[in-house]
Amino acid sequence: MKFKNCFLSFIVVTTLLAGFSSCSTDVDLYADYKDITIVYGLLDAGQDTNFVKITKAFLGPGNALEIAKDPDSSNYAGKLNVMLQGRKNSIDLNPIILDTITIHDKLPGDSIFYFPNQLLYYTTAALDVDAKYTLQIEPEAKAIEAETDMIGSFGILRPVNRINFASTAATQIEWNSARGGRRYEVNLKFYYKELRPDSPDTVYKTMNWNLGAHKAQTLEGGESMSVSYMGAEFYTRLGQGLDNVLNVKRWAGEVVLTISAGGEELSTFIDVNAPSNSIVQEIPQYTNIENGYGIFSARRQAQQTYTLSVLSETKLVEDYNWGFVLNR
Repeated sequence: MKFKNCFLSFIVVTTLLAGFSSCSTDVDLYADYKDITIVYGLLDAGQDTNFVKITKAFLGPGNALEIAKDPDSSNYAGKLNVMLQGRKNSIDLNPIILDTITIHDKLPGDSIFYFPNQLLYYTTAALDVDAKYTLQIEPEAKAIEAETDMIGSFGILRPVNRINFASTAATQIEWNSARGGRRYEVNLKFYYKELRPDSPDTVYKTMNWNLGAHKAQTLEGGESMSVSYMGAEFYTRLGQGLDNVLNVKRWAGEVVLTISAGGEELSTFIDVNAPSNSIVQEIPQYTNIENGYGIFSARRQAQQTYTLSVLSETKLVEDYNWGFVLNR
């Protein structure tokens, strides 16, 4: 683990540039150019494709926000040699060579950087959940490395079949931690349909509810973990996001519960880069990239889909004037 007091982390570069824009967007060059590689990668053994973002830091005369919009400012001119080397039970696995791909779905406003095209390195090779993986990158004059353990699978214990928001008492969401997982973020997504009187089309909509982050005490897995919620907050949040439309009809859909697990390095990265309440504290930027900057770690997700309990749906229809009608 390394801490660096400098502006070079790919993940926080957007925030820092935004901070610069409030003061000045002019950059003066006082030193010769230096090739600095920025890496962002989270391996997931549960996915069929894994991606790694590899760019370079940039400086230039004038407005840094404008320079960021040019792909050539942060992309390497050629394809780099990028490999994942797995090791399990003291034995090296077959190396995995990453290829490049350009995705085209980045939306304007996601960041200050260029869009919609993004150059990524990827692999569709299956990753061994019991192995430790080393990322090896070879630009022209240096070798860049980072390593991570993988995160094992885990499941959601409660709720079981239906999800309840009608209770006046706190309701528990429960799961057991995964091996290798340190940080867990819990999110609920409620799906519903909406038909407005001035439209012939039914529109599918969602409401997101983030229940916060929680940490496991160890990385061994099997630890009992839980988070509680109050059902009343579900209705409050939903009501705040609904448009007040006369004679609208709405139908409740599924609720998807997602628990995302992050590895030790990712957890540390998030903690170190969290906002500080102090006006004098200098916060170091965290990186675990050897001869570069950024973060290389692991993640895993557990997901479960529910229907609303009968009482929850009835409450939604009868207690609130939002146009919801029963599905049955």
